[in-house]
Amino acid sequence: MNATMRAVRGHRRGGPEELIYEDAPRPVPGHGDVLVEVRAASVTPGELSWDATWTDDFADGEPRLPVVPSKEVSGIVAELGHGVTDFRPGEAVYGLIPFTRDGAAAEYVTVPAAVLAAKPGSLDHERTAALPLAGLTAWQGLVDHAGVTAGARVLVHGGAGGVGSFAVQVAAALGAEVTATASAGDADFVRGLGADEVIDYAGQRFEDELKGAEVVFDTVGGDTQARSWAVLRPGGILVSVAEPPTPPAGTDARAVFFVVEPDRAGLEELTALVEAGRLIPQVDRILPLESAPGAYAALEREHRRGKIVLRVS
Repeated sequence: MNATMRAVRGHRRGGPEELIYEDAPRPVPGHGDVLVEVRAASVTPGELSWDATWTDDFADGEPRLPVVPSKEVSGIVAELGHGVTDFRPGEAVYGLIPFTRDGAAAEYVTVPAAVLAAKPGSLDHERTAALPLAGLTAWQGLVDHAGVTAGARVLVHGGAGGVGSFAVQVAAALGAEVTATASAGDADFVRGLGADEVIDYAGQRFEDELKGAEVVFDTVGGDTQARSWAVLRPGGILVSVAEPPTPPAGTDARAVFFVVEPDRAGLEELTALVEAGRLIPQVDRILPLESAPGAYAALEREHRRGKIVLRVS
């Protein structure tokens, strides 16, 4: 196996303009790691602004330049690190890479075996790469934090987006009554994901259209989050991945802000939904690996339905 590979790397902190497609050393799996031959990777809005992308911590960490971005991977097991017994070379796997490690915008990446899962058999690598981060965010927010069960009334903000499109599908699969906000042009798309009702955020005030929700899943933040308290029933919960929410005085609604974590068990739950036909990763476009700088630039300036994926092999 060659000692080098092609990769997209950033040699100094910044935006898409700092990413270079170049030769790089092929990583070597450490104890408990799997070396994955990357077939596809997915990019995430805001990723190049995270401290964890560029350092060894989530805040005020030590730089670890140069870095490889993209935390979602689908590929083939190429080599096992010491102590790994739950995978074999040649097996198709996918996962969410820990944020303080190099990512999958490269021909190879090392990933802790504990956070990988077997790739869904019904999906190609490109759609599988769109699943881990956004899918786990939706699952952890709705199940682990909000405890959504059948019959719950759930409002999802940003139902056509990378995370929102998964949240609509997961909530519907759990048997919830799902309302989502989206643009008028995305309304049919979001209904097709499983939303019972879609509210045009530009032409309607969602708080006038919906009352008594048990759960608000917020991917937007700002004024949208502030107005969301009005739709929650007493004892309801607002779960946000956009910014920490603060319940207004006098409300007994609960608030949760969280950052998604790599999680094999969660991936296996998502895989079960995929194989049952209840969850379909939404891919906006597929680009070659060398187009990664343009993919990240598109995240900053373009409206999308679903994820942007890099085809690596």
